[in-house]
Amino acid sequence: MAKKILIIEDDVEILSIFEFIFEEEGYELLLKQTGISVEEASIFNPDLILFDVRLNGFPKTGTEICLEYKESEKLAGVPMLLVSAEHNLEVLATGCKADGFVSKPFNISTLLNKVKEFIN
Repeated sequence: MAKKILIIEDDVEILSIFEFIFEEEGYELLLKQTGISVEEASIFNPDLILFDVRLNGFPKTGTEICLEYKESEKLAGVPMLLVSAEHNLEVLATGCKADGFVSKPFNISTLLNKVKEFIN
């Protein structure tokens, strides 16, 4: 059974890069340009969630959604990673209880290795 990754990223081009990278590795994906409810996310039952910090046109940031997911009963145990170009990414990741982060622009092997740290 394929491992599942929920990806929340507002940039369509980056979303399609993620889609290409992770589908090649055999992951099942749910790609979203905005955040989704805890309910919707838990129905997908992800093994990992990736968030961009800035989500243009959406009222919440990736860090706010991450914290909301971490504080929910249904998603609290799911590993969550920030993937962003923000300069203070480590501080942001700690603040929203993310399990880790990858800086943009990212190296594909670094990204895959980070994901594999949490799911394999």
